[in-house]
Amino acid sequence: MAHAVDTCVHCGFCLPACPTYKVVEEEMDSPRGRIFLMKEVLEGTVAMDDALPYLDRCLGCLACEPACPSGVPYRDLITPFRAMADEKRKRTIPDRLLRAMLLSTLPYPGRFRLAARAARLALPFRRMLPDGMRTMLDLLPSSLPRSKPLPSLIHAEGKRRARIALLAGCAQQVLDPEINWATVRVLARNGVEVVIPATQGCCGSLAAHTGAGRHARRQAERNLDAFADDVDAILTNAAGCGSGMLEYALWLAGSPREEDARRLSAKVCDVSRFLHKLGLRRTGVIDPPMRVAYHDACHLAQGQSVKAEPRALLQSVDGLELLEIADPDICCGSAGTYNIEQPEIAGQLGERKARAIQASGAESLVTGNIGCMTQIASHLDKIGHPLPILHTMQLLDQATSARGGDGQDP
Repeated sequence: MAHAVDTCVHCGFCLPACPTYKVVEEEMDSPRGRIFLMKEVLEGTVAMDDALPYLDRCLGCLACEPACPSGVPYRDLITPFRAMADEKRKRTIPDRLLRAMLLSTLPYPGRFRLAARAARLALPFRRMLPDGMRTMLDLLPSSLPRSKPLPSLIHAEGKRRARIALLAGCAQQVLDPEINWATVRVLARNGVEVVIPATQGCCGSLAAHTGAGRHARRQAERNLDAFADDVDAILTNAAGCGSGMLEYALWLAGSPREEDARRLSAKVCDVSRFLHKLGLRRTGVIDPPMRVAYHDACHLAQGQSVKAEPRALLQSVDGLELLEIADPDICCGSAGTYNIEQPEIAGQLGERKARAIQASGAESLVTGNIGCMTQIASHLDKIGHPLPILHTMQLLDQATSARGGDGQDP
């Protein structure tokens, strides 16, 4: 952490890249300001309680990293600092209840499904609830799709080209299980055998990025045991999950599992990058033609440097016109549980993103992260401009089905 702090020369290039700075326009709500605060807290010249409001408002979107000419690894600062702070800070009772509810439901699909259904009963009392709980109700869909668990193994079609393990995710299984099914269909059609380890769990990102370091480490260690070495890659189809798994060695630094974490992270890859490198067996077609905007999920573009690959996959689809969105590197405000814990700033960012999508003239939106999909759908509805929103794999699944696949579950 000290090395990362010392790398910052306070040049200010990060300021225009930071979403919260754009909204709040406060020096301490910029990456440069937050690094200064972390340094002062560590040196004992600023009280933890005085710094935390600014640090809590950080989305963790990592847009500051590519903007930094000094190469400051901001993620190596904010995640460990939040874990350290969480051990010392005093939270209000409503805050503790909200965090306990999030950490005990979202990472567990069965619990999350039950909680989401129960939450519908609270709608008549919405105005009486705290801001975070009201936001959760607003983000929930009017109904949930039926549960559709994946099998443990899906065979490749034709000659096998690769064997991978897939992280199934947690909230995504409840909110849109078809993303996983579309992913395995596309992989199978391209000669990839897919293993879904039964003992896997949440990647830990939701916990790590809100300071619940112990939760995150336990979830990471569970996945270290669940994912075997006999695969070519460990694929993720949710930006936040992939970025989190790449940080396992950071979370487990100094522990007996640090080297295991490095080995696992070396195999982690987003599905769009993996398929682009492997090469599609056949391109797809969308009929009738469609104008589609692509949204860069922060933890895919900034967290994993995956920007060109999903665009290349989409551009291979006949009948699809790919559009860009203004200010593509500015976060939509989802950021894990940020839109629940910081609803005001998240709301402003969500509206900005929704209006940028509206201005693009797109007939549909494609992205690679379930959190972004949920956040953006909510704000497109609020501005009266609802659009179909698909995961990159869902669009590829539809396109390849139209060109010869049956589109059914393997």
